[in-house]
Amino acid sequence: MGKSYERIDGRLRTFIESQPVFFTATAPLDGDGTVNLSPKGLKGSFAVLDELTVAYLDFAGSTAETVAHLRENGRITLMWCAFQGPPNIVRVHGRGEPVFRDDPRFTELLARFPDTDPTLHGLRAIIVVRAEHVRDSCGYGVPFMTYDEDRDLHARRFAREDDASLDAYFQKKEYIGSSLDGLPGLPLPLPPATF
Repeated sequence: MGKSYERIDGRLRTFIESQPVFFTATAPLDGDGTVNLSPKGLKGSFAVLDELTVAYLDFAGSTAETVAHLRENGRITLMWCAFQGPPNIVRVHGRGEPVFRDDPRFTELLARFPDTDPTLHGLRAIIVVRAEHVRDSCGYGVPFMTYDEDRDLHARRFAREDDASLDAYFQKKEYIGSSLDGLPGLPLPLPPATF
């Protein structure tokens, strides 16, 4: 049976910090717009900032749907599933914002991710989420699966990019500067890295 919580602490915090993968869901305000669901992982790319605030590193990819939806309306849900151990699902429903590389808060936020080298993954932004509802549920229908290791393909692909080549990559992608539904996505040209 599901339960609501006032904060992310104790058992909940331990659970979400120990999961190797989580999912983000966002949508535009337009009822006909495209709902987005994205897997996130890469060890060290997620952090609990305080009892009501979490953040994750937004790395290079071929779209920027989450960024576009957050810029438009801020609505986001994060979900973690127990693929090992006792069954559990935790959802954080809240308001998020992308903090871009030229934002004065960026450097301080980046320091909260000491175990990830941002130069390896084409870091675009840090997504900060303020929890409005925190809930868990049984997870009885989630299968057992084993986590072996992170794939190294993302780091191998983007470690060879500098700011200019990363910006050129983003400029060529149809859904980076704007979303599938035409909402503003990642600001281009890409702000230079300060890390």
